[in-house]
Amino acid sequence: MSRTTLELSACTFAYRRWLPPVLKDFTYRLPQGLTILLGPNGAGKSTALRLAASVSRPRAGTVTFDGLAAGTKGYRQAVAWMPQHITAMSGLTAREQVAYTGWLKGMAKADAWEQAAGALDRVGLTPQTDTKVKRLSGGQLRRVGVASALVHGARVLLLDEPTAGMDPRQRRVFRELLQQVTDAGVQVLMSTHDVTDLAEEADHVTVLDVGAIAFSGPTEEFLAHAPADTAAGRTAEAAYSLLAESAGGS
Repeated sequence: MSRTTLELSACTFAYRRWLPPVLKDFTYRLPQGLTILLGPNGAGKSTALRLAASVSRPRAGTVTFDGLAAGTKGYRQAVAWMPQHITAMSGLTAREQVAYTGWLKGMAKADAWEQAAGALDRVGLTPQTDTKVKRLSGGQLRRVGVASALVHGARVLLLDEPTAGMDPRQRRVFRELLQQVTDAGVQVLMSTHDVTDLAEEADHVTVLDVGAIAFSGPTEEFLAHAPADTAAGRTAEAAYSLLAESAGGS
């Protein structure tokens, strides 16, 4: 029996009626654990995440999780999304912004306030709990975004370029956080432009090429596409380059 997961079925989406679809008859079933979503600009990574997050609606097709249709209250409570650009809400502290997100997801105000402190601690921002978000660095603001995605106990976590602006130490903390999240049974789908960003530590890798899936499978199968003479530390990059070339030539 297949396990409960998020699924996009035969989805077609265009940002304007007169424009070609970014995704057409797109079907994708999110694997368990941590999945890295790779692909060039314009491949449809952010669009797929927006559909999965119920931020955008497909022109045709369905998006579901555990029998819940995208857009319903239950779906929004189960699925969390961190967009590529995090907005710093004027006048709010880090804790207030995270708690506000929890409240928007249907949490009681008192629960959202309590859980916000824990979510900030998980991303290493306890010292900035009472700092106005407008005063945070770019990397810190992105971690506020991750905390906001975690605050309501989601079962699926969608992350669009979450490590952009993070320094090496912050990336290490973030990797540890993702490990904790997936160990707790949360499914994670994370898009990135950096092919080396967690690719060898992920459970699965999905590669998009112009709205189509060029590869989707376990990480070891993805890495096996790299040539045998690939230099150490370049395996993920080599595997992605070969897959991208194959997709472009098909």
